[in-house]
Amino acid sequence: MAPVALPRTSGLPQSQIFADHHICKNPESHTHAPQKVAAPKKTSTKAAPFDDLVLTTYPEDSSPIPLSWGAAGPQARGPVVASRYHDGLTKHNSIGAHSGSYCVYHALAVGSKQLDPYHVADYTNSQPAFSVPEQKSWYNAKDIVAMDPFGHLTPYLFDETSKTENVEIRPTIAITKATMQLFEMKDAVANKRLEVDGQVVLNENGDLSVSKVAVEPVWYLPGVAERFGVPETELRRALFEDTNGMYPELVTRPDIKVFLPPIGGLTVYIFGNPAFVSDPSRKLALRVHDECNGSDVFGSDICTCRPYLMFGIEEAVKEAQQGGSGVVVYFRKEGRALGEVTKYLVYNARKRGGDTADEYFHRTECIAGVRDMRFQQLMPDVLKWLGITRIDRMLSMSNMKHDAIVEQGIPIVERVPIPDELVPPDSRVEIDAKINAGYFTNGKVMDQQELKSVHGRTWSDIE
Repeated sequence: MAPVALPRTSGLPQSQIFADHHICKNPESHTHAPQKVAAPKKTSTKAAPFDDLVLTTYPEDSSPIPLSWGAAGPQARGPVVASRYHDGLTKHNSIGAHSGSYCVYHALAVGSKQLDPYHVADYTNSQPAFSVPEQKSWYNAKDIVAMDPFGHLTPYLFDETSKTENVEIRPTIAITKATMQLFEMKDAVANKRLEVDGQVVLNENGDLSVSKVAVEPVWYLPGVAERFGVPETELRRALFEDTNGMYPELVTRPDIKVFLPPIGGLTVYIFGNPAFVSDPSRKLALRVHDECNGSDVFGSDICTCRPYLMFGIEEAVKEAQQGGSGVVVYFRKEGRALGEVTKYLVYNARKRGGDTADEYFHRTECIAGVRDMRFQQLMPDVLKWLGITRIDRMLSMSNMKHDAIVEQGIPIVERVPIPDELVPPDSRVEIDAKINAGYFTNGKVMDQQELKSVHGRTWSDIE
């Protein structure tokens, strides 16, 4: 399956980039037809600077360590081997690199001679701080396709394989414990919404005992393609072409089925006994939260992200104190997975153009071409990995998250919207637009005409 060259498109002259302040009325009307570009003239016959560099590998040139996704046991499944160091060039069985979006920093450390690429990690005392009970979902190729179910046990399950095969095998999951300090939890204790029990809420300061799981993405490509309803070949081609050929093995190695994408992972925060999460006799409160740095960390009031996150944590703690468990899953999907640059451009367009709820999604579509790229189809995998079989209280209004979870066979008993008193005034534009688009609510759903009257702050220009 050879890559196919795409025609390039012409861009605006630099003098017009900020001069042309047209307003997009229909995103589809602003597509640009491909323009023919003359092939560059060959100016040199010198050899490439890296004559010994292997740009890609092919099935006939290597012998990957066997990897059978969904096998009945970890040894039958085999390890995920991504690194080309040692004998990895001929034995690797996955495409991409470890550490997700941080893999380039690793390369920079190697390139600047600050890291020995052949360093052998010493995992002494780094084992999980608590156990996650094995689940049936770990042993089939359908339930979990976006993470390695054995990623936390890699150094212990496959240490001998690493030595005998002379390959690097790294963990993709780490499990630890911590104390969480949040001003909102201190306020919850002070106002008697939370009680100090010495186990979950540790003191009058509102410090919380929390168990944490960090997960790097590991994609089983056939399963990912099935979730999105596309052929695996089309998925591979899109991943290759739309990342500008960063991963040529996506199209030269159809025999390698696992991909480590260069994206952010997720963190699971568990309140209460972690063993209760998979116990169907215990109630579970869950918030699945997608990253919003501006609100979550720096308190921007243009959206409800931090208020809902804090509400979710508080409700998760309450469930744990009542004998159940609370879980918050935090995904790195900044700006609806469009990124923070796109998000800020949309903010500018909204605030300069009159920020009303009826235009909320349209302004994103004008710039990004799509309103949301979080694509929740892969999100439930971590819930399956944890052994969650029922969600008693889902602390989310998102129809996409709800549908993705239910479609994966996990029932949701109750959906809990953010209380109105926690919605910042400037974020009414966001929340009312989302409710109109299908988000869950116990209150009023505005029609398109009513959304026109919901205004946020506007700028005449940036001073």
